[in-house]
Amino acid sequence: MRGKTVRETSVVLVQKMTPQDANLAGNVHGGVIMRLIDDAAYVVATRHCRCNTVTASIDRMDFHNPIYIGDLVSLKASLNLVGKTSMEIGVRVDSENLKTGEMSHGVSAYLTYVALDENGRPTSVPPLILETEEDKRRNTEAQVRRRIRLQER
Repeated sequence: MRGKTVRETSVVLVQKMTPQDANLAGNVHGGVIMRLIDDAAYVVATRHCRCNTVTASIDRMDFHNPIYIGDLVSLKASLNLVGKTSMEIGVRVDSENLKTGEMSHGVSAYLTYVALDENGRPTSVPPLILETEEDKRRNTEAQVRRRIRLQER
């Protein structure tokens, strides 16, 4: 099984927030952002293993700043850690006010996905090749989160 680099499977998804994305306060509903985060993570996980993948857990999801209707939202998702059948994907959500150009860090999230075979059973995934210092830093931090997750079981 050929390993893959973080760069090979990373994705950037961009979407304009519309009135249908609003909550009662007039901001973008957190659930809309959560769905987009899950979509971005799914693409990364499936690109890495080229098989069906499912969300196993969301380790953290931190909402830093509100996102408003009319904002352009960018989701940057990439692999942090690969286990035998699971993968941790980090997703960063930034928003841009299209009228002013002001940028804001909206949300950060860490999700674990599991690869499934054609029978719906967990299956092995390719190893992750770490190329950059940033890749290595993110991998080290993900290993700490993984140890904590396993201790909590």
